[in-house]
Amino acid sequence: MAQLSEITATFQSLQDEICRGLEVLDGSGRVFQEDTWKRPSGGGGRTRVFTGGKLIEKGGVNFSHVHGPMPAKISQRLSLPEGTQFHATGVSIVLHSSHPFVPTIHLNIRYFETYRGHHWFGGGIDVTPAYIIPEQARQFHGDLKVICDGYRTGSYLEFKQWCDRYFFLPHRDETRGIGGIFFDHLAAKSSEEKVQNWAFVQAVGKFFVPAYTQLAEPNRQREFSESHRQWQFYRRGRYVEFNLLWDKGTKFGVDTGGRTESILMSLPPTANWIYAHQPEPGSAEAQTMGWLKPINWLDLEKDPAPTLTDASKSQI
Repeated sequence: MAQLSEITATFQSLQDEICRGLEVLDGSGRVFQEDTWKRPSGGGGRTRVFTGGKLIEKGGVNFSHVHGPMPAKISQRLSLPEGTQFHATGVSIVLHSSHPFVPTIHLNIRYFETYRGHHWFGGGIDVTPAYIIPEQARQFHGDLKVICDGYRTGSYLEFKQWCDRYFFLPHRDETRGIGGIFFDHLAAKSSEEKVQNWAFVQAVGKFFVPAYTQLAEPNRQREFSESHRQWQFYRRGRYVEFNLLWDKGTKFGVDTGGRTESILMSLPPTANWIYAHQPEPGSAEAQTMGWLKPINWLDLEKDPAPTLTDASKSQI
């Protein structure tokens, strides 16, 4: 059965593996800027930030392992005694591309353990395009279903719906993007179940580079205009709104005294807000707005594309 030390070391190795893969994919020859840090209450991490690449405008691949007495806010949220000793370790990634047709992608996988032996895994992967391409969304979700089917029958739909609910902006009544999978509190009642949970989390982590490659390569050579870029900045504004208003991971990092620079690494380098903006009816931007709802990407005949008329009614 995987122990804390093995899980932590594997997350560190995964950070290395993903960084190597992304440097090859980007093709600029640049390396991630590494910043190691320590948490005053216990633990620390390695933050790796990539800027100014051929593909990756800003990206971060973070590893952390923090421990110590649990802050009061977290203890209350988990119904545990204040001061409970805990360990939390994981890898968190966000990439923002310089190309408006290459989406933002996010992954987080994590492990949490208390001194009483309570433990669980959590995480997920999701994609936020400025321009939604249904065929690529279908492929992404199809690959996720294969991974989930290898873990537990029915888990894809469960985790997909969880992602749709989690990465939702209620104040905008729209999803953040095309979703993916999200899971939390995967606890184990036996050593065999913990091994199964741990294998699934690793499979999700190893899927990151192939997933991003499949989304990036068909689009990175497409021509784009300044108006495409401005739309990308505008959609990034929604990403900022979610991360600062609703994301529990951001709140957890702040509440546990995490490193602010690492927590806010997920924010894009440039984002715009335009008052009461509406995309032009019939435009690609309007079509994308029509997709920002929970979609059955694996069977678009049952959950068809919105009509341009419907999409044009979506107000941003």
